[in-house]
Amino acid sequence: MDGGRRRWWTGAAPASVLVHLAALYWPVVTVAGPVSWTDKVVHLVLFAVPTYLVARLLARPIWVVLGFALHSVVSELSQHYWLPGRSGDPWDVVADVAGVVLAGLALLVSGRSRRC
Repeated sequence: MDGGRRRWWTGAAPASVLVHLAALYWPVVTVAGPVSWTDKVVHLVLFAVPTYLVARLLARPIWVVLGFALHSVVSELSQHYWLPGRSGDPWDVVADVAGVVLAGLALLVSGRSRRC
């Protein structure tokens, strides 16, 4: 990775993690959208984007993928037990893990294309 591209990834990855954490641990969040599953799409994106960006920077992306998958459970339990105005939802965990899996698949595909 050249210097300019490396700087982009180095800036984008922490920014995505900050958005990820803010959205998951803000005391009260309401997601309004045209359909009832908008919240699940938001969860999928909140986990897919930072998983992909952070994993692209590290030598062992499997640990990033596993870490974000574990964080999906931790974040929902934290919302349920310790954040007033929030509630844990098992379906959010499913959407979170789907985002992590999607990022993992994208990492596999992008890793193969970088080697060619």
